[in-house]
Amino acid sequence: MGVKGKLIGSIEVKCGGHLIHDILHTNPRHILNISPSKLSHFEMDHEGESLKIGSIVNWKYNDDGSEKDKTIKEVIEAIDVEKKSITWKVIGGDVLELYNSLSIITSCEGEWTTCTFVYEKKTEDTSEPLVPFGLLLNVLKDIEAHHLK
Repeated sequence: MGVKGKLIGSIEVKCGGHLIHDILHTNPRHILNISPSKLSHFEMDHEGESLKIGSIVNWKYNDDGSEKDKTIKEVIEAIDVEKKSITWKVIGGDVLELYNSLSIITSCEGEWTTCTFVYEKKTEDTSEPLVPFGLLLNVLKDIEAHHLK
């Protein structure tokens, strides 16, 4: 059994967290247009724009500036429209080379958007997932900038 950990970060968003949640929940495909330097592909396993519980999504992303994109495959475990939160469980992709498990929770309250990574490292020597965590925070900042235009 690996070492478990949790990273939590909140950013203030001048556009309001509800707009961040709306993009994540009802139009995640649009994030590619908002943050093309970080995300290069999005695919969902069903028709329509909105995420729903059980949706499987695939992303290609670049978190380190290299020429090679990485992949991540997630299943949506929970959506709470009232609390404006989504729980994404990673079920495939490059990140699982280092971690036995990773769940990502995005939540929005007022002018704040919070990201939580709950993970289990494969070994004690594995570093915390700070690079993908930072990538997600930067994508959220890109979404905010898009709304403030």
